[in-house]
Parts: sequence; structure tokens; C-alpha cells
Amino acid sequence: MAIPGPHKRWKYDLHPSVRMADAIIKGMKEKTGRSIDEWVSHVKKHGPAGEKERTAWLKKEHGLGTNYASWIAGKSVGKTGTNDDATAYLQHAEDYVDKMYSGPKEHLRPIYDAILIYAKTLGKDIGVSPCSTIVPIYRNHVIAQIKPTTRTRIDLGLALKDSKTPKRLIDTGGFAKKDRITHRIEITSIEEFDDDAKKWLKKAYEMDE
Repeated sequence: MAIPGPHKRWKYDLHPSVRMADAIIKGMKEKTGRSIDEWVSHVKKHGPAGEKERTAWLKKEHGLGTNYASWIAGKSVGKTGTNDDATAYLQHAEDYVDKMYSGPKEHLRPIYDAILIYAKTLGKDIGVSPCSTIVPIYRNHVIAQIKPTTRTRIDLGLALKDSKTPKRLIDTGGFAKKDRITHRIEITSIEEFDDDAKKWLKKAYEMDE
């Protein structure tokens, strides 16, 4: 069983969806003639009252696409979040992890750190982007995910397509559903993140060339 202790502080990477949204928002003025803040000011002054109505108005009256219209309308009614703000996402990434491994799951944190330490050795193109319940590991696409599924177990999900695997690797049904994660390994101690588990994580990395 892993023992709680000083936790490694990781430098996390932008989640691909956040990176895409951030790039789109930064390019909004060039594409539409106004920055998102300028659009917010405009819609507050000239548009209808509700978020839904503002979204429709921006699309109809100004010809904006759904993403632009939704972001502007949401911000205009005071919605804030980390899904489309790169700075906010990076500020909260560590918070996601701390929350996942708090309380009765705190003792699982060293296992999480051990997995990331090894994952980072696979290549400089490895990215790690926490979400609220899982931590995906990327190369070109998601190759793995770390999830504290229960109070006693981490599931290491792996993107292995239709690879033939031993019984230890549990088929998630992901390949049939066209999900990235197709298998998982149950890990309850650092010792269980052994050479065999590392071999399959490396294979997932190599399969995503």
C-alpha cells in the first residue's frame, strides 16, 4: 500500500480542447473584427437578455459560428470556467489532482506520481492534462489515463486498440465503442506498477506514432 508523503508538483500541459479554444479565442479579432471582450460589450449593449437568445442573435445578426457565439454569450452573462481559458486551466490543473487524491484516496498519490515519472521518460512529446476525475496522458492522442477509481485502487487505462493482451489487462470494451482507452490495469500499490505495466504503457506510447 502506498504511503502518503510529500507529493511531486508537476508542470501540466494544456488539455487539447483548451489549447484549441484558447487559439480560437486569441484569433477572434482577426477573424471577426472584434475581440471576445469587445463582443461581450457589444452584445450587452445591443443584444437580447438571455444567454440562449444572445447566442442565436450573434449567429443570425452577425453570422458568427456556434463556438464563437456560445463563448461570447456565456461570458456576457457571467459564466466563467477553465474549459476555454488557458491560464485558468493551468492554474486549476494541480487543484484537480489534489482533489482526486484527497481524504481516503490520499495514499494512492504516490502511485500516481510513479506512473507519471515513468511516462515522462517515454519521450519529450508526452503531455499530461488533468481533468476533474481522470488524468489523461497524451502523445499525438491520448495513450493512457490515470483514475483513482476506488479508495484502494488506481486504474491505468491504456490505448492499445485490438492488441492481444494477458488476463491482467482488462478489456474496457473501448475498441468496439471506438474509444481511445481499450484496456485497463488495476493498481493498488507502487509495486504493482511493475515492469509488465510499464511495458504496456510504453507499447501504448509506441502505437501512437
